[in-house]
Amino acid sequence: MTTRDLNPKVDDFLCKSKKWKEAYIKLRQIVLDCELTEEFKWMHPCYTYENKNVVLIHGFKDYCALLFHKGALLKDSHKLLIQQTENVQAARQLRFRVVQEIVELEPTIKAYIQEAIEVEKAGLEVPLKKHDDYIIPEELQTKFDEIPSLKTAFEALTPGRQRAYILYFSGPKQTKTRQSRIEKYTQQILDGKGLKD
Repeated sequence: MTTRDLNPKVDDFLCKSKKWKEAYIKLRQIVLDCELTEEFKWMHPCYTYENKNVVLIHGFKDYCALLFHKGALLKDSHKLLIQQTENVQAARQLRFRVVQEIVELEPTIKAYIQEAIEVEKAGLEVPLKKHDDYIIPEELQTKFDEIPSLKTAFEALTPGRQRAYILYFSGPKQTKTRQSRIEKYTQQILDGKGLKD
């Protein structure tokens, strides 16, 4: 690793980091030892192989993580990878609560990174759920039956926006809560807007 391999935006990110700074620095050193290109995407250090995203360093309240963009394809022989939520299809994380964990696992982390690079070299892709595989919640279907223009507006949304609504509406266990969410966002759907618009 030479100083010209370092991305100044990542340097900035590290300077501004508080809670996980030491862990980020160690993870950065490990990843750069694996000869990936350092970039800055989604407000975080991201490391690529031939312009393909391999890993991302990010932090949360209780842990920092090394996110493998195609982690679902890794063998995970040490059973360390974590699926952030059940709806995350491709990415998996290695999570750390203290820097010492990173230091102790360095050879293992490098092995995971090398495997992730091999996945990219092989051109492998995670088989993602098709849009049609997502089930419309019963409460939303009922609303579509009541207001046909809502169904038309929903179907006019991009597949990603439709998926976000389906996942959000399906989340609660109670029908009452699901109905409440649908009521709250009915006008937004009719206006052609996504959940976060």
